[in-house]
Amino acid sequence: MALARASPDTLVDSNVLIDIVNEDPQWLDWSTSALRKAGRSGALVINPIVYAEISTRFETLEDLEAAIRDFRFRREPLPWEAAFLAGKAFVRYRAQGGAKRSPLPDFYVGAHAALAGLTLLTRDARRYREYFPRLKLISPD
Repeated sequence: MALARASPDTLVDSNVLIDIVNEDPQWLDWSTSALRKAGRSGALVINPIVYAEISTRFETLEDLEAAIRDFRFRREPLPWEAAFLAGKAFVRYRAQGGAKRSPLPDFYVGAHAALAGLTLLTRDARRYREYFPRLKLISPD
């Protein structure tokens, strides 16, 4: 299982999109600016996990699709190898005292970005730095 070379494309974490959709007063400006900047460098990517996490903010599929239409995301499936890597990151998390009992979505998102050679745009970089240290991140910290 080899990690891909970094590309100018960016996997967008759900927290960034939720900031924009909810017009979060603390994070809207940062998330909007970071998303635009990443979009000028390459394609913006989402996967089914990101899509599922942001879907909780909408009543219908049509509402969700309308909200993200203008971003022109490239939609990628989660690679099988990412599931394996996410599981390994989860084992490390549990060994370090993590309390969750099943692999967290962040592990799948981080593994997908790492394996596909994508930069990850996220507002919550701590876990990604810990479990995917070679992953290129765009974050406020």
